[in-house]
Amino acid sequence: MSETPELSGALRLQAGDALLLVDLQRDFLPGGALAVPDGDRVVPVLARYLARFESLGLAICCTRDWHPPDHVSFRSRGGRWPPHCVAGTPGAEFAPGLELPASAQIFSKATEPDAEAYSGFEGTGLAASLRRQGISRLFVGGLATVLDALREGFEVWLLGDAVRAVELEPVDGERALQAMRQAGARRIGYEQLAGGSS
Repeated sequence: MSETPELSGALRLQAGDALLLVDLQRDFLPGGALAVPDGDRVVPVLARYLARFESLGLAICCTRDWHPPDHVSFRSRGGRWPPHCVAGTPGAEFAPGLELPASAQIFSKATEPDAEAYSGFEGTGLAASLRRQGISRLFVGGLATVLDALREGFEVWLLGDAVRAVELEPVDGERALQAMRQAGARRIGYEQLAGGSS
């Protein structure tokens, strides 16, 4: 599949748009149990997106890991990760400085001890909820990929100034971005959004 062309000019936000923030939790930030390099740098950028979407009355959704203490992904059970984002612990809290409005919808994943879930679309009801709200375009920022949103049929705009990747290998992030572009995601930055407050 060929890559989707990048946006030239501005894109106007409209009804049917939603902001999707992915796994912006303390344990994924520097100093956390499973830190993403420079993960904290996306927080102030995403704060601007939050304000813009909230000012326009558009949907804001957040995914989060919400693991039990004995989750199958943890090394103690043969998984590949150290314990992280255990439900109710400080590490599972959203990033400091991320002021979520009361209207924000939170979708928890990997909540069962024996079930993995690397996507906010796995076992959370996120896709169905978005469709019920008439959402067709997602603007995605945070610390993970957007491939499942594309598979669910949403038009996906990757907030290029507000994403980071977990890199087991130094090139994992670039590979993930390439895969997203080839699957149809398009990249956009804050200054390319027209309308609304700044």
